[in-house]
Amino acid sequence: MNRSFAALAFAASAFAGPALAGDIDTVRAFYADILTDPAGTTEARYYELFSPDVVSIPAPPGGEGAQGMLNTIAYLGQVVPDLTWEPQEIIETGDGRFVVRSLFRGAPVGPFFGVDPATGKSFEAMSIDIVTVEGGKITHVYHLEDWTGAIAQLTAE
Repeated sequence: MNRSFAALAFAASAFAGPALAGDIDTVRAFYADILTDPAGTTEARYYELFSPDVVSIPAPPGGEGAQGMLNTIAYLGQVVPDLTWEPQEIIETGDGRFVVRSLFRGAPVGPFFGVDPATGKSFEAMSIDIVTVEGGKITHVYHLEDWTGAIAQLTAE
């Protein structure tokens, strides 16, 4: 009986959507489906992964809550259409929280933190995030990105 139940659970998980997958899969999808290629991020996909009441600290420039994060991600997709965000390490704390160390890179095509995009330069920088997943959805994101390092690369002579 236990073996049948395990097989059934495995089969059901194979057909589950990302919001129903394991918490670490939700975190990975955040980086692969939302932060990498933000220009292609759909509102529907975003809400498959994020709680409508998600808290982002610090608050994103696009406003607070889920819509603010979505606005900010959409803006990044317009200004840095080739943006990639690659987790280098994901540490699971065991309480639905994950510490994620990532590299992000791209080449702005529009004004970016006051930098003229005409140089065609790209950047690569690091981010550290603490992501909380509850009920298969991301509910909290504490994040720190090295935007200063990215700007320094874009403005270097």
